[in-house]
Amino acid sequence: MADIHKEGLNAELIGDDLEKCCRGEEGCAACQGSACNIGFAKQCVRDYIREPKKEVSGGASRIPTTDFKLFDEVDLEVGIAHILKECKDCKGDHTEDCIINVIRNCYEVSLLGDIQPYEGSTLQYLMYLKDNFSKKAEDIAGIYTNL
Repeated sequence: MADIHKEGLNAELIGDDLEKCCRGEEGCAACQGSACNIGFAKQCVRDYIREPKKEVSGGASRIPTTDFKLFDEVDLEVGIAHILKECKDCKGDHTEDCIINVIRNCYEVSLLGDIQPYEGSTLQYLMYLKDNFSKKAEDIAGIYTNL
């Protein structure tokens, strides 16, 4: 099962997670599309399904970091845990515009208030979160280890 995550982005799983986070028309009055963190991440997944590419062109710079809508924290934590399982732990080959990185950044803005540093290692990232967001890190790590 773990090897499946290393083969490519599980767009169905990630798309389902994003749908669970999405507040929809009822929660937002009108969809803001890619001006919303979740909406932007959903667009990245739709684009990936249409044309699978590791990189989102200019993705990191297009994340709506001023979108401060409230989303269900547990859904965001599950989304981060799942996207971390999709991570290839590329370390030195990490790029900011990697689709996995961009989607994780979208979750981070919604859950943690801003984009967090990531150096291509899930373990280092979880340790960073533990030092800076101990309760949320505990929740995410618990979900991650039980996947």
